[in-house]
Amino acid sequence: MKHKLPVLGMVCPFPLIEAQKAMESLNSGDELVIDFDCTQATESIPRWAAEAGHSITNYEQLGDASWTITIQKK
Repeated sequence: MKHKLPVLGMVCPFPLIEAQKAMESLNSGDELVIDFDCTQATESIPRWAAEAGHSITNYEQLGDASWTITIQKK
């Protein structure tokens, strides 16, 4: 099941904090789609996902300063 987490306009570290909170309520195998525009999160979110053992199933730049990442819960 896919869940959207809109954090556009949030400054770091809030996109990461919101992603961590949202992931806690998901079931194993669920996906969290995060749309964000905080440059620091381009490194912090993938690093956190890898350290937590989650899989990144999609990661792309949408515009000059916006990205989307999809993380599948382990």
